[in-house]
Amino acid sequence: IRSEAQFVDNRINSNKKNFCYTIWNFVPKNLFEQFRRIANFYFLIIFLVQLMIDTPTSPVTSGLPLFFVITVTAIKQGYEDWLRHKADNEVNGAPVFVVRSGSLVQTRSKNIRVGDIVRVAKDETFPVDLVLLSSDREDGTCHITTASLDGETNLKTHYSVAETAVCQSVSQLEALQAVVECQQPEADLYRPLGPENLLLRGARLKNTKEIFGVAVYTGMESKMALNYKCKSQKRSAVEKSMNTFLIIYLGILLFEAILSTILKYAWQAEDKWDEPFYNQKTEQERNSSPFISDFLAFLVLYNFIIPISLYVTVEMQKFLGSFFIGWDLDLYHEESDQKAQVNTSDLNEELGQVEYVFTDKTGTLTENEMQFRECSINGTKYREVNGKLIPEGMTDDSPDGSTPHLIGDELLFVKAVSLCHTVQISYDQPDCLVGGGDPFSHANGFSSTHMEYYASSPDEKALVENQLRYQALIICFSVLSLYASIHLPFLLFSYPHFLDFLAFTLPLDTNLFNMVIYFSSFNTYVLLSFCYLLFFFILPLSPLYLYPSPSLLLPPLQKGLRTLVVACRHFSPEEYDDVDRRLNAARTALQQREERLQEAFSYIEKDLQLLGATGVEDKLQDKVQETIEALRLAGIKVWVLTGDKHETAVSVSLSCGHFHRTMNILELLQQRSDNECAEQLRILARRIKEDHVIQHGLVVDGASLSLALREHEKLFMEVCKNCSAVLCCRMAPLQKAKVVRLLKTSPEKPITLAIGDGANDVSMIQEAHVGIGIMGKEGRQAVRNSDYAIARFKFLAKLLLVHGHFYYIRIATLVQYFFYKNVCFITPQFLYQFFCLFSQQTLYDSVYLTLYNICFTSLPILIYSLFEQLVHPHVLQNKPGLYRDISKNSLLSFRTFLYWTLLGFCHAFVFFFGSYILMGEDTTLMGNGQMFGNWTFGTLVFTVMVITVTLKLALETHFWTWMNHFVTWGSIAFYFIFSLFYGGIIWPFLHTQDMYFVFVQLLSSGSAWFAIIIIVITCLFPDVVKKVFYRHLQPTSTQKSQVTWGGGAETKITSFLPRPNNDSKKAER
Repeated sequence: IRSEAQFVDNRINSNKKNFCYTIWNFVPKNLFEQFRRIANFYFLIIFLVQLMIDTPTSPVTSGLPLFFVITVTAIKQGYEDWLRHKADNEVNGAPVFVVRSGSLVQTRSKNIRVGDIVRVAKDETFPVDLVLLSSDREDGTCHITTASLDGETNLKTHYSVAETAVCQSVSQLEALQAVVECQQPEADLYRPLGPENLLLRGARLKNTKEIFGVAVYTGMESKMALNYKCKSQKRSAVEKSMNTFLIIYLGILLFEAILSTILKYAWQAEDKWDEPFYNQKTEQERNSSPFISDFLAFLVLYNFIIPISLYVTVEMQKFLGSFFIGWDLDLYHEESDQKAQVNTSDLNEELGQVEYVFTDKTGTLTENEMQFRECSINGTKYREVNGKLIPEGMTDDSPDGSTPHLIGDELLFVKAVSLCHTVQISYDQPDCLVGGGDPFSHANGFSSTHMEYYASSPDEKALVENQLRYQALIICFSVLSLYASIHLPFLLFSYPHFLDFLAFTLPLDTNLFNMVIYFSSFNTYVLLSFCYLLFFFILPLSPLYLYPSPSLLLPPLQKGLRTLVVACRHFSPEEYDDVDRRLNAARTALQQREERLQEAFSYIEKDLQLLGATGVEDKLQDKVQETIEALRLAGIKVWVLTGDKHETAVSVSLSCGHFHRTMNILELLQQRSDNECAEQLRILARRIKEDHVIQHGLVVDGASLSLALREHEKLFMEVCKNCSAVLCCRMAPLQKAKVVRLLKTSPEKPITLAIGDGANDVSMIQEAHVGIGIMGKEGRQAVRNSDYAIARFKFLAKLLLVHGHFYYIRIATLVQYFFYKNVCFITPQFLYQFFCLFSQQTLYDSVYLTLYNICFTSLPILIYSLFEQLVHPHVLQNKPGLYRDISKNSLLSFRTFLYWTLLGFCHAFVFFFGSYILMGEDTTLMGNGQMFGNWTFGTLVFTVMVITVTLKLALETHFWTWMNHFVTWGSIAFYFIFSLFYGGIIWPFLHTQDMYFVFVQLLSSGSAWFAIIIIVITCLFPDVVKKVFYRHLQPTSTQKSQVTWGGGAETKITSFLPRPNNDSKKAER
């Protein structure tokens, strides 16, 4: 028990558990986060070293790029955090009404305190966890949907506390004196305090004008908030590989710096080299020991082997590349006018590495729209044709649209389907029956357009709407009675007893849905019963009287339809009196109420006469089955995580192709102890090993999952990994996140993707490596908290198989190429020290050092990383197996990294020693006999290097656009033009100009031109031979598919760019 001061307020802060920013701590916290990156910290150290000691290069060469990267990243992260705060403020500032000082007072949601009485109107969301005190309905009930909590959009009925149900006015509620005793806040949605009385935050009031409730859990202690998962900083596999490569190159850098320092002092051990006559030391220099400063100077000289421009280019590539997703018209949903959305560009390449997809069911795989398909009545199968029930084998030859005449059990079946439900009616007309009145006086004026049905189960709604098409019109429903016309004049049917989904004693947990209905015209009581049916083999075990052909129930099951069995039992008035007495005694029992109710139900639920069965289909989204199959062919395993019931989840898994008809379905359900769960897991593991030929699917519920994850994680994971498909039902939001984390942290470290549309999916979306929100009907929380958002599940195939493929190959090549070209850049600098007594003399001019990565070689790789396509998008979609070629981060494997690194060293040796062979001897390369100096030698090496690394990228390019041509040849031309201007003019603002006329002098030598051509060909010719050799002898699947890739560049890029059309609205998109 807590005092009032210990209760939290009603503020929601989605950053509460995160690394949360405020105005005051943004700068220090953000800098701390950024300098945790090895690269940023490294460049900060280099910048500080350049400031403290005399180094060969200016501090600007390191400080300016570092400042740019830190600033851009801080702005980006600050903007994203501001959006989260803005979303929180919208929720916290929402207007609500509370009872205070004898009247209704409007205030903001954040001002609600525990104990406040809150009024909620129809279609409003509950702002806190409330205990229902009263409702405007006479029976004190209300109906809600919990779509944003557990994914179920069906109506649920909640009841007022009996003692407060009569408090209908504000004055009565203000005078109310009561104490609420409840458990401490916990995240479990399925074990709330009094589930029939507790209204959870995030649920929505339906079909009820208004209710009053008292706040018990507020703010971050509400069940919805407790199911939030703190959002962590996501890093892609490519970024992790970059950090690994960075550490390796840091090792190379340190090795070169230490070796150069040691060799310098070894060389200077001789007096003639330590203090030559032309460079005498001062007394201070003779007495000092500059070993550390020399080491740091070499460190700065070679630090360009790890350019910060790599991180600038990667950030630009991710940011600019993310626009292609929004521009792709194949990802645009015209009906809802929604295009794909990118909330973070840091994970683009991760879309090409997904191994597991975790998907919600309701609203993600399905539209959550139930449709009646067929039924079986008294052994005859009926199907719906043009809004009429037609027996199998007959055709629709009734032009007047009349329904076949039903008698006997057939009519009783229709009555059962029409009456055995809890459907609520909402009227468009304000003077309808909700407030009372005689339904018969309005009967002739009613039609289906005047009312809307709400149901606690979407199956009920589909069946009642189906009966409406067969002239069974439900006019008014209450807890005790129902007015209806079922092929007869309007009649009043009363409900003396209502038995809501009772557990049926069967090997599988099947559910019965029973009502005792009084037929006044026949003076008889009838028990009408619905039973969810999953597998046919349970029927002989059930106390049902089967008609001769029970196999007629199988077709709906084989089609993946949600199958409900309809049965009845007739009572005489005497038998009913006995039933009524048993039920009332059990319901009013003070002790062992549940056990006594179970006994009463078991007594009633026997000797049932089977009337038939219905088949209802949960309408799938378009192309869900094709999408799941494409993902399976791409090597991606799909897990369905849903809060829905077991029966519903299995039915949808079958209909969407997640479970195949030939798949062996294994079950881990209703485990009640650790030992029982462990034994069942061992049985399942044994069954998989014994029957390893066929595919297996696993079904597990939330309660069993909790036991499995408690002490049997390894055994559970072993079973799951050997299954082709896994279905988890009755899952709380945090359980979804735990399952995702379980796979993430397994030894294989697979890349995971979570996709959902509701607030109950936010936790798993944030936990997965990549989170995708569906722009569905359950609010925008999933979209706001996701990394990417799409309108329909079918778009996931192109997002992964095409965009993911392209992003990954582009950035993988970008990273490898950047390290390669900087090995080529800095290794000649290292080799040059052997020829200048390790004096730290730079081989290149400082302007060339600064502009090499910024201007001369940056644009070609940036354009490549934006537009490269190894294979046409249509080929990637038609051959999902190509996705396997890039899985497991294959293009950034250590073998590939080693190839690019060694290639860089080889090319660097050719650059340096090729130029040295040309100029190493006293060779006159000018027509007037003039010799070349050290700056000319360095410029020759630099020129060969710029041309070679640019043409190397051209060899790697498969998809040429006019932009690729422009930046490739333009970069080489720009280098020549810039060097001519830079060295051909005396610039007054430069203190020294070592490069004056050097480049002009170099280009005036025919021997230099000959050397450039020979060295470039020597470097690139082996690459060409290797590519031809491997393509013909060991081609990959991707290379084989390139053979079928035809068409010009213009046709290949159009699928990603906005297509002009006459519709201005689309053109703007």
